[in-house]
Amino acid sequence: MLRVETGADHVCRVTLERPEAKNALTVEMRDQLVDTVRSARADEDVRALLITGTGDAFCAGMDLGASTVARAGREGFDTRATAEALRVGVQAFIRELWELDKPTVAAVNGVAVGPGAHLALACDFVLVHSATRFLWSFHRWGLVVDAGGAYLLPRLVGLPRAKAMVMLGEGCTGAEAVDLGLAYRCVEPDELQGEASALAERLAAGPTRALGLSKRLLNESFDTDLADSLEREAAYQSLATTSGDLVEGMAAFKERRDPRFTGR
Repeated sequence: MLRVETGADHVCRVTLERPEAKNALTVEMRDQLVDTVRSARADEDVRALLITGTGDAFCAGMDLGASTVARAGREGFDTRATAEALRVGVQAFIRELWELDKPTVAAVNGVAVGPGAHLALACDFVLVHSATRFLWSFHRWGLVVDAGGAYLLPRLVGLPRAKAMVMLGEGCTGAEAVDLGLAYRCVEPDELQGEASALAERLAAGPTRALGLSKRLLNESFDTDLADSLEREAAYQSLATTSGDLVEGMAAFKERRDPRFTGR
């Protein structure tokens, strides 16, 4: 239900394949997603990751039939099981994507609901089209926003809009997502996969270690003050100087040619 392919272009392509359920995540799909991102981190052949869905949906969130919250109120239900399920489940794949030291792209090919929306928003670049819809329905179920939404949404759209999304269920279209800061670019529906693939390939051809360090520095900037950010900047730049890609980049600049990065 999760198709994973890594090509000669060094892009790991992950496709959610459960179109009959709008690609809602089962426990097995969720765990496979976590394992896939972790494997991409360790695999030197992978230099970028692309996530998309099959059919007319990106991801309708977690399949509630497989969720611990669906058993709330039943005899023997342990509320602690919900917290642990979140830690090892949707929180795990959000954390893995956010902290992955390689570029990530989400091609949101249709509806993205709750945790499914956050799955896309945890990626570095979110591409959408005119039929894309981001939706939040936690309030309809009597649930608290989860899957990292309380962290991601205010940072992307600001606190007032984030509250409207979570507490009122205000969604947005693909074009609106770009205006709000949720998405990078809105393209025509028949161009989405090609544009997303081209972007992932461009990122995979870049200086992977430097891109990963820049990504980390930018992500951490929300949780640090200026002094700390500058110290991290100096430390990460020192790490970048140990990469062969820096030597290649400098040589290419001097020789007035395009660099041929290897990601090492």
